[in-house]
Amino acid sequence: MNQKIQTLKKELSKVIIGQEQMIDGLIIGLLSSGHILVEGVPGLAKTTTINAFSKALGLEFKRIQFTPDLLPSDIIGAEIYDPQNNSFKIKKGPLFTNLLLADEINRAPSKVQSALLEAMQERQVTIGDESFALQKPFLVMATQNPIEQEGVYTLPEAQLDRFMMKLVVGHNSQDEELEIMRRVAKSSFEEIREVISLEDIENLKNELSKIHIDTQLEKYIITIISATREPVKFGIDSLESVIAFGASPRASIDLYKASKAKALLRDNSFVTPSDIGAVVYDVLRHRIVLSYEARAKGVTSDAVISTIIKNIPIP
Repeated sequence: MNQKIQTLKKELSKVIIGQEQMIDGLIIGLLSSGHILVEGVPGLAKTTTINAFSKALGLEFKRIQFTPDLLPSDIIGAEIYDPQNNSFKIKKGPLFTNLLLADEINRAPSKVQSALLEAMQERQVTIGDESFALQKPFLVMATQNPIEQEGVYTLPEAQLDRFMMKLVVGHNSQDEELEIMRRVAKSSFEEIREVISLEDIENLKNELSKIHIDTQLEKYIITIISATREPVKFGIDSLESVIAFGASPRASIDLYKASKAKALLRDNSFVTPSDIGAVVYDVLRHRIVLSYEARAKGVTSDAVISTIIKNIPIP
């Protein structure tokens, strides 16, 4: 593993037990300028993880708890009238940060989701007539609670597509949960210190840009994405009635970037098929729209991706 990334992970292990997938996802998102959607039940250390992540990187962190009564101005800021100067001044919202935790994003109404969408995609915020560039780096980690059904607004496909990866986080193992229980009971978690600087992040991004990916693997990525749109063309007839809409062009870009970042995490100078296989589910699971028939039968996006991977020859 890359030395700097290894140092970062070691520091995070002071307060995070397990949850390797979530930590790797955050690192991949940060280095690839992508955003991460995390789905998991409450109590899986999602807030703790990104908070510790920000401290280890020396970056500013803010959290927004999304609720149905939230307004766009609550997250982006607003123009406030100053009676002394008879003028308006800008009060910036919590979006102006490096790392943003958008907790239970599917509880927010569409207007708030649209405001967040501009910030994620354009990396700028418009308040009144002025546009403000967001700080760099800027990473959104949004969470969804899969067990809540009331007061929930389904995220539209257009917004889901803005997320580089969707991580499905499960419970810790019994041994890990035992360790968590002991540490919390004894309040024995160590303080997180800054181990990675902004300069280190830029150096890692430069290393990422130098990771080699063979032309055959680039074509393999495009073939996987194309198979989500036209499965019959690739001899996967069983998926014709299952997929309503396949992955967008953003999926191929994100799969390409995530594969290179995964290779960097392994301290490898080139991408292998296993790197693509390690991130393909996280990159595609939220981008494949299943048909009504598939949902009725309980077919999942992961099952569709698995079928595609098994049927597309590895170069």
